[in-house]
Amino acid sequence: MYDLIEEREFFGKKIGGRNPFFLISGPCVMENKDLLDRVCGEMKAICDELGIVYIFKSSFDKANRSSINSYRGPGLEEGRKLLEFIKHKYNVPVLTDIHETIQVEPLKDTVDIFQIPAFLSRQTDLIAKAAETGKWVNVKKGQFMAPDDTRHIKTKIQESGSEKYMVTERGASFGYGNLVFDLRGIPMMHKHGIPIVFDGTHSAQLPGAAGNITGGLREFIPHMMRGAVSVGVEGLFMEVHPDPEKALSDATTQFPLAKAKTLLTQLLELDRLVKTKFLEA
Repeated sequence: MYDLIEEREFFGKKIGGRNPFFLISGPCVMENKDLLDRVCGEMKAICDELGIVYIFKSSFDKANRSSINSYRGPGLEEGRKLLEFIKHKYNVPVLTDIHETIQVEPLKDTVDIFQIPAFLSRQTDLIAKAAETGKWVNVKKGQFMAPDDTRHIKTKIQESGSEKYMVTERGASFGYGNLVFDLRGIPMMHKHGIPIVFDGTHSAQLPGAAGNITGGLREFIPHMMRGAVSVGVEGLFMEVHPDPEKALSDATTQFPLAKAKTLLTQLLELDRLVKTKFLEA
């Protein structure tokens, strides 16, 4: 059975085995300092109360927007400063996306986890450059990538001198303008000993379905996250916003900040039940 992977160290805690999931969460894109401050403050308080390891996430540049006119973020230098502010004020690990190898060096002393976007999940140089820093690398599994092919991601990171790898499931393309989440993918990737994160918010997207922006079905996020937890994952990924409808990116799939605690409480209870009673190490 490949339901659970071996335990490993993760920011002073343990992940894998029967340990509870960690959470990567924050607003999709860096809109302003006050938004990041509010979201991180509230999410950290929730996770501290529930005993969940929390990693703050936000993007300084959304380079793969549907439209050239869409808001992309404040850019690398301002984004780095905002991540520094959050990291030191709240004493939390921080994660952000990178799109080019030249972005690694300016961020390596700030970022705790480099994230490789789904469309770049086969970009060997980018993955290797991030891994060479010794930081964790979270690769979003491409919508086009078979679960078994994620073993190549692990190999690229290992051959770059690191054992700090994870892969995030975020749905697979199903025809045009639709994504599906295949539960079988989690144990398939666990077969290779890879820590798996489930991204409930991006899996709810309908790419290109809203004209020049990505659409989505936010109401199905809790259902898919419960499904992922039911087969055993090491982490969850959830973009949150105080007012999702007014968000400057992914307005249809960011989860309401006010509802995050209730959902996480339910998911944590399910996680404990599943890992204790139904899954094998």
